[in-house]
Amino acid sequence: MTNTLLILPGDGIGPEVMAEVTRIIDWFGDKRGLAFDVTEDLVGGAAYDVHGVPLSDATMAKAQEVDAVLLGAVGGPKYDDLDFSVKPERGLLRLRKEMDLYANLRPAQCFDALADFSSLKRDVVSGLDIMIVRELTSGIYFGEPRGIIEEGGQRVGINTQRYTEAEIDRVARSAFELARKRGNKVCSMEKANVMESGILWREVVQRVHDADYPDVELSHMYADAGGMQLCRWPKQFDVIVTDNLFGDLLSDVAAMLTGSLGMLPSASLGAPMENGRPKALYEPVHGSAPDIAGQGKANPCACVLSFAMALRYSFDQGEEATRLEQAVEKVLADGVRTADLMQAEGGTPATTAQMGDAILAALDASL
Repeated sequence: MTNTLLILPGDGIGPEVMAEVTRIIDWFGDKRGLAFDVTEDLVGGAAYDVHGVPLSDATMAKAQEVDAVLLGAVGGPKYDDLDFSVKPERGLLRLRKEMDLYANLRPAQCFDALADFSSLKRDVVSGLDIMIVRELTSGIYFGEPRGIIEEGGQRVGINTQRYTEAEIDRVARSAFELARKRGNKVCSMEKANVMESGILWREVVQRVHDADYPDVELSHMYADAGGMQLCRWPKQFDVIVTDNLFGDLLSDVAAMLTGSLGMLPSASLGAPMENGRPKALYEPVHGSAPDIAGQGKANPCACVLSFAMALRYSFDQGEEATRLEQAVEKVLADGVRTADLMQAEGGTPATTAQMGDAILAALDASL
């Protein structure tokens, strides 16, 4: 089966970190016989500069046809005064919406070499490896009615939390399937104590579990208690599944446990295509960091690890994904550091390209 990949470097540091990923993609073709049919296009401000929109119809069509999309970052102060409808971020949102990427996977993994970077104690975060599955296409960010209205002589802001059984069902199945490949535990988080949508969420998740995934250990927790437990003892969790709003909040809490935003990848997955592979978009969690763009300071690891997620979830190459993740871990253990990782004592300062060089060397050593 041909492996097709659309690369969208985007804005700011996006092209720099993506350049290192491209080198790694080439390595897998040359050294592991894992070839990719790669095309590259524009998104965000880069697309606006050329097409007047943050994502062209032609690029959107390409995204619908490939096995996976790998995105760098979008946005920057240059575009702050644009109309909301054409801001760079709208390109990313269009991809998520039109590809119907309903399951957002946010791993929070703390590499041992970076355990002291976390604001929590080393024994709390060292060895941490959890996955948050956030429902991405429904909930309060999309529910109707919404808006700002006049009522009783004052303005009122309205957002509606809305979920159907089918929307909860499909993201719950994504979480259970992931758990079967990990620690076989799922914790579902909502607010069933005060929200009807939370009651429905808990009922549907439990029903899906009992019918099709009784082998997976399932627990339920209120989302606010979940945030507290993430800070108290995060290693109690394996897979967390939650709605759009709580997933947004909890994944950022989990991100800080790892100590560096520059190390965090993500995946957004949709329904299977005709070839059985899911619609998929992979991107680092960090932003476009325009203040350091073009200076060789950007950390490419989050984008590299996003490609590792693509290897695992889109191309069924779990062993090669692990090879790449272990190469990144070795580089960090050897003390190679981009600027964002130099806050602790020790380490060898490295540019973006030098970090890429080190990862490639570690991959060579793995053969």
